[in-house]
Amino acid sequence: MTISKAQIKWVRSLQQKKFRDEAQLFVAEGDKCISELLPAFEVELLIVDGTRSTLHDVPCSAQRLVSAGETEIAQMSSLRTPQGSIAVFRQRPNSPCASQYADFILALDGVQDPGNLGTIIRTCDWFGVHQVVCSKDTADCYNPKVVQATMGALARVQVDYVDLPAWLEQQQMPVYGTLLDGRNIYWTGAIAERDRGIIVMGNEGNGISEAVRPLITHPLYIPSAESDRVESLNVAIATAVTLAEFRRPNNTNK
Repeated sequence: MTISKAQIKWVRSLQQKKFRDEAQLFVAEGDKCISELLPAFEVELLIVDGTRSTLHDVPCSAQRLVSAGETEIAQMSSLRTPQGSIAVFRQRPNSPCASQYADFILALDGVQDPGNLGTIIRTCDWFGVHQVVCSKDTADCYNPKVVQATMGALARVQVDYVDLPAWLEQQQMPVYGTLLDGRNIYWTGAIAERDRGIIVMGNEGNGISEAVRPLITHPLYIPSAESDRVESLNVAIATAVTLAEFRRPNNTNK
C-alpha cells in the first residue's frame, strides 16, 4: 500500500508535542533506530522506501506497512538528511510507581535540550540504568530529536514524568546530586552505595532547582583539572562522568 497525503500530514503533525500527547504516539527514523524500538513499542505505521530500506521484510500487518518514495519521506522527516524509513510508535504509559522496584535511578531536574536528553538516555543504557524519572519541565522524551539521539536506547530505558520534589520525598534511597558545594566525587566515601540510589542532574543553565536541592542527601562535585578554563560541564557529559564513577568497581585492580 502506498502512503496517502492524509497520512503524510498526520506523520508530520507528530513533530509537535501537543499532537503527540493527544495521540500518545511518536516518530522514529532510520532502519537501525526503528529496529531497536520494534521489540519494545507497538508500531502504528511503518513507512519504507523499498529502494533504501531493509525494513520491508519486518513482520507487520498490511494495514500498518506502507511504501513511500524519497520525496514523501523527506516531507515527513525531521532530519537534515532523511533516511529510508519512518515509523510511528505508541508511547509507553507514564508509570513512575515502577520506580519502587528499581535500585538505581537517574532523575532529571529541568533538562531542556532534546539533544542532551537523548544522549543521557543513551548513556543510561550503556551503564545499565533502566529508569529515568524526569521533572515535568524536562524535555519530552518522544521529541523526534530525543528519539534519534537515543539511537534506540529508548527501548531499554523507561522514562517517566513526575512532580520531582514530591516524588523524591517519597523515596527511601540515598539521593545524590551534582552541586558546586558537593563532595569531590572521586574521594573515598563520597559515594555511599554504588548500586543503589537516585542521582539527580539539573538544568543546563541553573543546575538543580531550589525545590530539589534540600532533598539531596549526598551532594557531589566533579572537580575540574583546569578550574579557570570552563564554567561547568555539559549536563550530558556530567551525567556520563557521574554514572561511570558509580559503575566503577571498588577494587580498581579487577
